[in-house]
Amino acid sequence: MTSPILVTGGTGTLGRLVVPRLREAGREVRVLSRQRREPSDGVVYLTGDLVADEGLGEAVAGVDTVLHLAGGPRGDEAAARHLARAAAGAGVRHLVHISVIGADRVPLGWFRSQLAAEEAVAGCGVPWTVLRAAQFHDLVLTVAQKAARLPVVPVPGGLRFQPVDPNAVADRLVELALGRPAGRVPDLAGPAVYGLGELCRGYLQASGRRRPMLPVRMPGKAGRAYRAGDNLAPAGAVTGGRTWEEFLADRVGR
Repeated sequence: MTSPILVTGGTGTLGRLVVPRLREAGREVRVLSRQRREPSDGVVYLTGDLVADEGLGEAVAGVDTVLHLAGGPRGDEAAARHLARAAAGAGVRHLVHISVIGADRVPLGWFRSQLAAEEAVAGCGVPWTVLRAAQFHDLVLTVAQKAARLPVVPVPGGLRFQPVDPNAVADRLVELALGRPAGRVPDLAGPAVYGLGELCRGYLQASGRRRPMLPVRMPGKAGRAYRAGDNLAPAGAVTGGRTWEEFLADRVGR
């Protein structure tokens, strides 16, 4: 009998896709959540807080594999450090972590926190796997929706994205979690690169709206990094999954 897999962030955008896939593969699943939940569909929910370092000992007890998907605008470095320490103390044999393409290249605080989280995972003594993925379609859609609320949509020149379908990321993470520790695996991104203007125009067209667009310049080191494509898939990355246009037709199409 195999031991359960612990999934952090199991109720989030990615976790809601990963957990049922693990169940379909015949694995018992524990989900760490800040909110108390009743067991459902063979999934046991444990209450804990990664950033506050609460409830982690119980969550990792008897677990061979931990799939760390939890993330937020702040605290990701501390969350990864606390989880990695708990996993090492419990004798976990495989720690799988989701990160972001450009974690070591884009000079913004959130990207730095993702790199620090990777380093916490890699340095904890537990055999590990890290997958860097591009921004999900859902996140890019949120950016386009917020921009479309303005009377004029600002479009930073050189700002490009390579959005990826979270279903493709979920499939890859399950494959990694059920396999052996592999260290840094090839990054995963969507099949096409889009300028922010293209993404916004696609959303406006799909939602039946029109807005004028105003080119603007992104200043500083972050602007240079985005213009250089440091947030895009590097050589050797894996690309694929649903396109932005297919996602829009499904999510926004009238």
